[in-house]
Amino acid sequence: MLAAIATLLVFQCLGEGLAYLFHLPVPGPVVGMLLLLAWMTLRPTQAAALEGTALELLRHLSLLFVPAGVGIMVSAGALRGDMLAVVLSVAISTALAITVTALVMRAMLRRQRDLSDPTGGRA
Repeated sequence: MLAAIATLLVFQCLGEGLAYLFHLPVPGPVVGMLLLLAWMTLRPTQAAALEGTALELLRHLSLLFVPAGVGIMVSAGALRGDMLAVVLSVAISTALAITVTALVMRAMLRRQRDLSDPTGGRA
């Protein structure tokens, strides 16, 4: 488990370093996840080594949001004047995320149905 966590942290640090070094408009952890994906694609056996630790981290994912929640509570006073903008942006981005997810899911289900139906939907 320690080696798996170290691997995850190495890729996050690599991503942070590359994002900083090349002034990428993408957050470092995202770059690190892409590097991890490429590495696991090249070495599929490593995915099995990380799977247990990754699943355990996902089980406790809610704990990782506690520091962010505390940060929001601490800086709530600074947001007081912009509360309408914050609430609107959260509501709109949530609605967009749900809509895009639903559309992608519908397209994926339609594609899966078309691929599994040899008649192409004609009966």
